[in-house]
Amino acid sequence: MSIISFGKSVEGISYKVLNEREIRASSGIMFLFGLVAFINGLILKNYQVIPYISGFLLFSFLIAVFINPRFSPTMLIGSVFVRKQSPLFIGAVQKRFAWSLGIALSGAIFVLSIFLLKDASYFETLCRLCIICLVLLYLETAFGICIGCKIYYLSIKMKLLKEPAEKPNCMGDSCKVQDL
Repeated sequence: MSIISFGKSVEGISYKVLNEREIRASSGIMFLFGLVAFINGLILKNYQVIPYISGFLLFSFLIAVFINPRFSPTMLIGSVFVRKQSPLFIGAVQKRFAWSLGIALSGAIFVLSIFLLKDASYFETLCRLCIICLVLLYLETAFGICIGCKIYYLSIKMKLLKEPAEKPNCMGDSCKVQDL
């Protein structure tokens, strides 16, 4: 088994997969961290914690996308919470795309939060990005709805991305690609 890999091969499934239960647990952990940062900034006006939390989330996404999801700190913690549950495998390709969007969002929040420490004019933009990120994480955690996955499949439908040879499944088979 390779250290640098996205998803794992499972007998009987022709494409690489991830465990949806671990992903949702990881999303819940990220949601809690993000909520702490948001409350610190919006209510307590304590901007010092935001770069640390957004940097941690960025780090977690970077490891998941570019090295291996099983080494991501939030996935490691999440896997402990769901270790006694049977795995629910979903396709890995759309999660890589969704988590790449997570890199962009958390990276933007990280950079803006550093500037916010020097100039409070970035606060409104930072709040909007945080709300978007929190909503996306909440939808993934609470309902298993991956908006990044939906965007991935919409991009395939619109012919912006090449359709993968294998058609991996989403949670509840909600990402079936049909011709326009």
